[in-house]
Amino acid sequence: MGRSLFEDEHEEFRASFRRFVEHEMLPRSDEWDRAGIVDRSVFAEAGRNGFLGMAVPIELGGGGSTDFRFNLVLTEELHRVGMNGAALGFALHNDIALPYLLHYATEEQSRRWLPGVARGERILAIAMTEPATGSDLASIATTARRDGDQLVLNGSKTFITNGVNADLVVVAVKTDPSQAHRGMSLVVVEDGAPGFTRGRNLDKIGLHAQDTAELFFADCRIPVDNLLGTEGGGFAHLMANLGQERLSLAAGGLAGARAALDWTIAYVRQRTAFGVPVGSFQSTRFTLAELATEVEIGQTFIDRCVLDLNRGELSPEQAAMAKWWCTELQGRVVDRCLQLHGGYGYMSEYPIAKAYVDARVTTIYGGTTEIMKEIIGRSLDLGRPPTDEAHA
Repeated sequence: MGRSLFEDEHEEFRASFRRFVEHEMLPRSDEWDRAGIVDRSVFAEAGRNGFLGMAVPIELGGGGSTDFRFNLVLTEELHRVGMNGAALGFALHNDIALPYLLHYATEEQSRRWLPGVARGERILAIAMTEPATGSDLASIATTARRDGDQLVLNGSKTFITNGVNADLVVVAVKTDPSQAHRGMSLVVVEDGAPGFTRGRNLDKIGLHAQDTAELFFADCRIPVDNLLGTEGGGFAHLMANLGQERLSLAAGGLAGARAALDWTIAYVRQRTAFGVPVGSFQSTRFTLAELATEVEIGQTFIDRCVLDLNRGELSPEQAAMAKWWCTELQGRVVDRCLQLHGGYGYMSEYPIAKAYVDARVTTIYGGTTEIMKEIIGRSLDLGRPPTDEAHA
């Protein structure tokens, strides 16, 4: 089916980024998988080519466009070639962490941080999850107390995407632990801050090129001027931006599903069994017909959500629907596509094998499927649940 979402400028941007991926990124994909991290030099090269910080104002070195369709192009192109770890790193930088700086940074903070972010010289991360808390953001234990003109942080974060590479980390902290989620604030911790250390690059079953780390704050001192937004308003700030985060992850899930489907269609056309192409069997045709239909339906919803986001009309419930449906769809598609590859699908040299393990986490990060359903369910006015604590 044709898509009416993109205009000529988006397709020109896609062609430019596709060339960048094929020449600058894809040849190094295996190297980054083995190293467990994307070389930070590629962020700088992407920044020089206009593929980072598209929403940063032009006067601060960015593209000056808040049109999320440009972000979507990056996600689709990286998943198209199976570079799922790099896709998450770029999405984390552009789609997930950057909006907090764009929306809540002061003029001074913007001048200090955004030019480097747009150039890819200052890689972004956001730190919410803690060892004892996942989606229950109200229960985070990392604190920040004021000491003169400094904030002193104590606590730890885990599962932080871009955690090794990051130069600027947006950290959710409690500035008033007695107030639950109303005592939460956001601060920016810069690389090299006293008392800020990183743990190991966590060993995951998939997304090997994506650096994921633990972060530790032991009497970590940062300027009070690194408070982002309103003190005590951190929870509200997070809620305001989680919609775009979840749409970004949903779009990645769908793009991953489409890539797996395309690889599998090509494979069953040329793979033979009993003297005929595997694709000629009715069971294969029916399976791929089902998957192709679901992917098209998901694409229609994603495209609509992107336009709603551009208009400022994307609701938390829409974002939650997109996130749980498209990531669960990704899991179904890669599983059934691997089956159609037979034994070869279990071999690491085939992209479907990598897609299979990479897809497993997508229903977990950014809010689990269960949390997404809870958000949607609460919007249906079905009665107050037994507990009504704030959640993400």
